[in-house]
This record gives sequence, structure tokens and C-alpha cells, in this order.
Amino acid sequence: MSPLFTFGRPQIDPNTPHLTHIHPTAAMPGGEVELHGTHLGPYQSQLPHITLNDVTAPISLSRSNHAIIRIPEAAFPGDLIVHRNSSSSNSLPLRVATLMAEGLHPVANPAVDARGHLYATLSGPRGQLVPVSVFSIDTRAPGEDFPMRPFVRDLLNPTGLAIGPDGLLYASSRADGTIYRIAPNGAFSIYAEGMGVATGIAFDPDGNLFVGDRSGTIFKIACIPIPGPGDPLVLGVPDTRAREIFVFATLEPSVAAYHLAFNDAGTLFVTGPTTSSSQSILAIDRDGNTSVYFSGLGRPQGMAFDNEDNLYVAASYRGQRGIVRITPNREATLAVAGNDLVGLAFLEHGACALATRDAIFFLELGVHGRPLF
Repeated sequence: MSPLFTFGRPQIDPNTPHLTHIHPTAAMPGGEVELHGTHLGPYQSQLPHITLNDVTAPISLSRSNHAIIRIPEAAFPGDLIVHRNSSSSNSLPLRVATLMAEGLHPVANPAVDARGHLYATLSGPRGQLVPVSVFSIDTRAPGEDFPMRPFVRDLLNPTGLAIGPDGLLYASSRADGTIYRIAPNGAFSIYAEGMGVATGIAFDPDGNLFVGDRSGTIFKIACIPIPGPGDPLVLGVPDTRAREIFVFATLEPSVAAYHLAFNDAGTLFVTGPTTSSSQSILAIDRDGNTSVYFSGLGRPQGMAFDNEDNLYVAASYRGQRGIVRITPNREATLAVAGNDLVGLAFLEHGACALATRDAIFFLELGVHGRPLF
């Protein structure tokens, strides 16, 4: 702040801007963040100058007690400061996501295993086979910036990803309605087929696999014993054991069960994004009974639970786009501001991975994810 001097004593300029809080406190590059405080508007017909780590943040709106800024594309986590005339405000911290990997095509949540390997798809247009279908990103590599390597080749249109109770990666293919089980060397074998236009997949707390079909049908694949050490099934040998597969729930035809997630109680949550500006998250209990859990979201997509049973979903809410947090009391607020998000996955130490339509970002969100098994 710039002091004024009266009789040799410094005084605070009454027009000095002051920040009280930021909403949300985390953002993607390109996301919009609201600043609240006093003296944030134009001064002598000039807009304030707002910086994040000394990088200028473009201003979308500037009022006396409210301003909106867009996070610069090359921004890093740091302090926001409002500069007006010759005065500067106090600083407030902002968490900013940084790029992990690009050149991808996620269409749902990434998945992360117990070794810290994050899996993301290069899904491609339906029916088009790409050379590398799934990439692995090491989130624990010492001294390296998240190295990425090809993991699965020649799997047609991988869509939903999930880590099973055996610690292995499972993937749906919306092209052939098949669920694939993927070995540590990237070899894949058929786990189940005949799932329609298979999209979202998720394991419940008991190890049963649920598969969403774009028509609104949700299939349940009953859990079978996990292979023990040395079982050749782990090495990618086709699994010929019979599984019980049945229709668990049928949603309205307009609801495509594209994204699935379970909470600790075993309730299944479902979203199916459309062009509507007001959509719902559906909750399905263990008996297959469906109810509306939360409504009023725009294009809700991938979901994940934290360890306090808060639900995080990629969506827009009240005109703000990003990751929306919904508490167990069904109170919603924007947790991360950002555009083009399709899903997320929680990592270690309170971090998370955010998936856009062509990249994965890393964010120190300060939230711990729900243990899957």
C-alpha cells in the first residue's frame, strides 16, 4: 500500500484497494475468478491493474467491490494483487493448475492406480483406431515433470477408465460395447461384451463393475475372485471365467449414462451431458432405485468423491464453469474455475488431475480423494 504523509506521519490512502476473498480459490488457465473487496473499480477513468505472480491478468469486470479476471494461459500458483493508481492491495493466494500432458483425447475421468500411474485416453472419433489408445503418466517420477509413455495400443475408442480391486486398469469401448482388462504390460483381454454403446464404468465398494450404456441402461457385472500371485490371468491371458451380467437400472432414454461414480455407501451416481443448461446428477441405490440427487447443472460430466463424501463434478453452475463441489447436504459451490473440463481424478497429498478435451492438468487442490478399495 502507498502511504500519504501528514505532519511527518504516514497515513493509508483511503482509495487503496483491499481484497477480502477470492472465489473460487483454484483455477485452470483461462478460467475466470471473482475478486471481492473494496476499491476494486476504475480510478480516474482507468481500470485497475491486477497481477498474479507479477503477470497481468485480463479483467472481465471491474466494480468497486467486485472484479472478475481471466487467469493467463502461462500462469502459475501464486498471489493476486490489485494495483490502482499508485496503490496496491494486500495479496491473496490462488491455486492454479499446470499442464501435465497434452496431445490426448480424454472423454471421461482419467484413472490413477496405487503406484501413482495416471491413465488417460487418446479416444479418437468413434470407429477410428489410433496407434496409441491409452497413455500412462507417472505422477511420482523423481526430478521429472510427469513423464508420459504409450501404454495401450490398438484399442478402439477407449472411453471409461477405472482401476479394479485387482489393481489393474479396465476400459470400456463405445465402438464395440466391450469392457477390456489391461495387464501391467499394456496387453488387454475381453472382460465382458454386449454392453451396447459402453461409456462410463465404475467399481462399487464390493468389487462389482457397473457399465453405462448411452441408451441409459446400466449393467452390473458381478464380482469374481481376484487372481492370486502367479495367476496367468494377470499377465493378459484371456479370462474365460463366466460372469453374471444383468441390467441393474434403466434411465430415461434421454439420459446417456456416460459418467459413473460410487460413494462409500455404495450409491451409484450418474451423469449424461446434453446441450441443456439445467441437468441433474442421478443417484441409484443398491436396489436399482433412481432419484435426482442434484439439479441445475450445465453439461455435467466426470465425477469423483473426496474422503469427506463431497462430490466433485465437471460442470457449469449458475453461469460458472469448472469443477463443482456438492456437499452431502447438497450445497453446491464452484471449487475450480475452468473451461472444457471433462473429468478429474484425485492424486496423493491433496492434489488432483483435471482432464480437458485434449490435455491433463495438475492442481494442488488441498483435497484428499476417497480410497477406492
